[in-house]
Amino acid sequence: MSALARVVRAGVGRRRVQTIVVGLVVMIAVTSAVLGGSLMVASQGPFDRAFSQQQGAHLTAQFNAAAVTEAQLTATASAAGVAASAGPFPNAQLNLISATGDPIPPVNVVGRADAGGAVDRVSLVEGRWATAPGEIVLATGGRMQLPPQMVGRQWTVSDAPGSRAVTVVGVARSASRTADAWTTPAQLAAWAGPDGPRTYQMLYRFTTAGTAEQVQAGRTAVEATVPAAAFASAVSWLDVRRDATGETLLLVPFLIAFGMLGVVMAVLIIGNVIAGAVSTATRRIGILKALGFTPAQVVRAYVGQALIPATVGAALGVVAGNLLTVPILAQTNQLYGTNDNGVALWVDAVVVGGALTIVAVTALAASARAGRLRSVDALAVGRTPRPGRGQWAARLTSRLPISRPVTLGLAHPFARPVRAVSIVAAIAFGAAAVTFAVGLGTSLNRVQEVEDIADVQVGAPHRMAPGEQPPPGPGKPQPFDDPAAIEKVIAAQAGTGGYMGVARSEVTASGITGELDAVAVTGPDSARYYRMVSGTWLTGPGQIVVSTPFLTAAGKRVGDSIVLTDSGVDTTVTIVGEAFNTDNDGMQVVTDIATLRAAEPELAPSMYYVSVESGTDVGTYAEALTTALEPVGAAADRLNHQPDGMIIIVNALTGLLSLMLMVVAGLGVLNTVVLETRERVHDLGVHKALGMTPRQTTAMVIASVVVTGLLGGAVGAAVGVWLQRTVITEMAGSVGFRLPDSVLDVYGSVDLLFFGLAGLVIAVVGALLPAGWAAKTRVAVALRTE
Repeated sequence: MSALARVVRAGVGRRRVQTIVVGLVVMIAVTSAVLGGSLMVASQGPFDRAFSQQQGAHLTAQFNAAAVTEAQLTATASAAGVAASAGPFPNAQLNLISATGDPIPPVNVVGRADAGGAVDRVSLVEGRWATAPGEIVLATGGRMQLPPQMVGRQWTVSDAPGSRAVTVVGVARSASRTADAWTTPAQLAAWAGPDGPRTYQMLYRFTTAGTAEQVQAGRTAVEATVPAAAFASAVSWLDVRRDATGETLLLVPFLIAFGMLGVVMAVLIIGNVIAGAVSTATRRIGILKALGFTPAQVVRAYVGQALIPATVGAALGVVAGNLLTVPILAQTNQLYGTNDNGVALWVDAVVVGGALTIVAVTALAASARAGRLRSVDALAVGRTPRPGRGQWAARLTSRLPISRPVTLGLAHPFARPVRAVSIVAAIAFGAAAVTFAVGLGTSLNRVQEVEDIADVQVGAPHRMAPGEQPPPGPGKPQPFDDPAAIEKVIAAQAGTGGYMGVARSEVTASGITGELDAVAVTGPDSARYYRMVSGTWLTGPGQIVVSTPFLTAAGKRVGDSIVLTDSGVDTTVTIVGEAFNTDNDGMQVVTDIATLRAAEPELAPSMYYVSVESGTDVGTYAEALTTALEPVGAAADRLNHQPDGMIIIVNALTGLLSLMLMVVAGLGVLNTVVLETRERVHDLGVHKALGMTPRQTTAMVIASVVVTGLLGGAVGAAVGVWLQRTVITEMAGSVGFRLPDSVLDVYGSVDLLFFGLAGLVIAVVGALLPAGWAAKTRVAVALRTE
């Protein structure tokens, strides 16, 4: 073994604290970076990965069964540009009713013998594929919101001849969203009646389909191979992709923020650790140079001492990061139907290479400065700060009416101001991570609360007697015959906090293509069910409240007028407010019911949403309200609010990454206090010789981090608040929305005080271990130390 290798090994073994701290900091930094990087890569295209894994359809086409044969549809696979096809599958729009009697909007049911094939390999989430009559598989991830544990439930087809009872045998996911449900071709033929299905579905993959023009070219080629009246409609995968990937954009600003925090903290802590280790070894550097080591050998020795624990930490961090990515990404897989394990080898390589480069560059810069010292100068340099440095702080703190050991500790940071600033920055980032994480989680939970304000839904009666068949016809809720009587019962029910009646219609708006969902509201408390971003709530007819996407699409602002067309009747309305309303991707118009009655005189509420008073049991209230509503032909149901999958993922990530960053900050404090304790070990011996007790020594060491902890906490709380507002605004902006103040302003004065003290907690926890070491130091040993 060479002399240089022996020096490196001895340094690693002798400086156990620095070695462990460097290894742990690098491990946590790499873990955080691998986790964030892998999830960042995963968030860039979960739909694309699911689409690729399932061989999704670039074009989902519907053909008129009366104008084309199955053989002709099969022959379309040879059209120019078609790489693969599946079908023809019989297709029908059916009305389903759930086991509780709740009507489901018209469902696109496809007759398909199995889930595989060359195109659109449907992924089973639970249960199995339909193989026998009376069986159906429901699609998840589309427009139908399915409750848990659907397999085994009995549903009914309300408008089909013959046997209409069906059993849900499976739940599946199609990345292409080609159907709302699947059954066997024979079963669909039976539901379609003697005339057979009216439409067939064909699925195509094209050789090139990256742009709308390429998809259109493929569609034109397919359309040219069938009779003119055969082609009914088609959906491009680009439209499905645009709808599906909107939510994934939420992860990008969040992960960028944590990535920036992690990188900056890693640089600060690792730089501080290595610079401190080199500065405490200045005398040893002089000895090595006196023994014949060249400056280059000295530099390589200390770079090697830093890289050895850093390499071990990086290796452990890669393993930990990938292991943590798997369970978190499992939620994303469940949400989007992918099956990725989250491991991206190129991310691992980039993170490890970057971390070791940072360590090497930092160590090189610190050791190069010491390497340039002459041997005599290096041997003459002591560990303690130069005399007089920080004396003004010691004199100032001595005037405080507290014990002398504490005042000595309070003055310590001013003897090494550069080191103190670096540790303040590290603590600040740790406190910022806590502040940001709590604020972001609170904001997201408030977003969920905005969407889940109502507790009870009042609709038409739906419970059927045993053996009773549901009535045929569409499942769309019908208007109430006597809304006034229903409102009277709701208002009189004990525990009612507020209610809103809703009538739905479809309108068009000048400047916006396509029909829009119009929600006509009634009732004295409708304002409580929406959160305003700007403007005011409705005060009468002729006014509308819309969301940011509507304003963007129409090129309007609050206060402008716009023309709505309903049933051929034009009505000029004023946009009086902008609300945070995510229904229909924000393309929804909310107005007073009187506004639409000019075009629809018979318009009446078909649903009521009710909020209960605080402390009222929702289940008991719903049962009592149903009993009271029976004479007027209505029933109440408790609304079950399921937490949003994306919010669960973000909350899990914020907690995990914040914990990592706090540990990194604590390790930075630990290393700094260890360095200062070693540098002042001779002073410590003097203090003990003069009568300082172990308890007073502990108090002095802990007091030495109070100033840095308080400063770091104050700065970190401010940075965390700024990050929370910036990131949550960017997350909403990425999907086209602005947020109300109730979602943005989540911190109270007590909260900010608590987060400010988080920096002090991080600093004190990091100082506890070296404080205990200092208290146990023997006087004789300390006095012999130079």
